[in-house]
Amino acid sequence: MTDQELEGLRAWTHVIYALHAISVFAGLTSAMFVVTAFVTGWPSIIAVLLNYLKRSQAAGTLLESHFRWQIRTFWWTLLWGAIALLLITTVLGVVFALPLLLLVGAWVTYRIARGWLALARGKAMPG
Repeated sequence: MTDQELEGLRAWTHVIYALHAISVFAGLTSAMFVVTAFVTGWPSIIAVLLNYLKRSQAAGTLLESHFRWQIRTFWWTLLWGAIALLLITTVLGVVFALPLLLLVGAWVTYRIARGWLALARGKAMPG
């Protein structure tokens, strides 16, 4: 991969983090939870599709870790959001679902911020 191609892919990675951040911001500034805005909002859906489309180009670069980080963040958020949704359907589950949604929302916000800051510093993500 040439330096120019790598810089182009780095720009795409910034765009993907920005799209995820837009969804997080929408969840923080509206009646939606961060979790629901993140997994149902068009910015994050577009972002995860871009992750899958560009992932093969990132193979073998530090950007590969960012793509993995972003994809895992999306799917784990969807899983925990689905669990919270199932809990909400029961009377006792509401007591657990609301704190779970808040906790997962904080986790998503942390992961997007941590990943984007690491990308700006030229660092790979763990895992």
